[in-house]
Amino acid sequence: MGFLSVLHSDVGIKKNTNQDSVLIKVASTDYGEVMLAVVCDGMGGLAKGEVASAALIKAFSDWFEQEFPEILYNKRTENGIDRLELENEMNQLVLEVGERISRYGEMSHVAMGTTVAVLLMAEGKYHILNVGDSRVYKLNETGLNQLTKDQTFVQKEMDQGRMTPEEAKVHPQRNVLLQCVGASEIIIPEFSHGEYKTGEVYMVCSDGFRHVIAKEEFEKLMEPKKMNTEKALKDVAVYCTELNKSRQEKDNISVILLKVC
Repeated sequence: MGFLSVLHSDVGIKKNTNQDSVLIKVASTDYGEVMLAVVCDGMGGLAKGEVASAALIKAFSDWFEQEFPEILYNKRTENGIDRLELENEMNQLVLEVGERISRYGEMSHVAMGTTVAVLLMAEGKYHILNVGDSRVYKLNETGLNQLTKDQTFVQKEMDQGRMTPEEAKVHPQRNVLLQCVGASEIIIPEFSHGEYKTGEVYMVCSDGFRHVIAKEEFEKLMEPKKMNTEKALKDVAVYCTELNKSRQEKDNISVILLKVC
């Protein structure tokens, strides 16, 4: 299996700088094509959020080129990639970059941080890391399925039965994060994994991409059967971005779309 992939990032209608950073890396290997997609959202309320997001993106890019081949080829189990080894490495990367961002912020006398959503696809399996409220979705015949869980105040309240999804959408603290890389003393990434198959579409996005577009709208706009070229993927990414802007989304807007083919 291979992948079609595009990324699109827009400063939006309100902010002067784009604090989002995005990454796609693809490699042809002896075990098939491997895809890495990362979206980082520098904290909008914190100075130099773009520095934090860019630092984490660069770290994942370097890791994919320099460290991941060791996992793919030499640290394998009978079922393929050693998932625990992979998660340990990605966890360590996030912690180390978080410490560097924090130190830089202290020296510069500014607060800075970033969310991160990582999707790694190899050998028919996907591996996800998440810190904050950037998200990963899967779109197939069952519709649009969210694969990550937000690390936010309102998500915690919903999990504990103290808030409904409807209340969460309008709560004044709906954008409050419980964790972000660089600005949190303790970072505990969430991991998930599963299998992918031909014809599925995956979406990795910052929160600015999905605030004002409903799940049902995404499902109508992103029909996997019609998204058969990278141009088709790009057209959808741009259309949704402009739709967000027309509805007065104030945040930066970033998305990666990829299709398994």
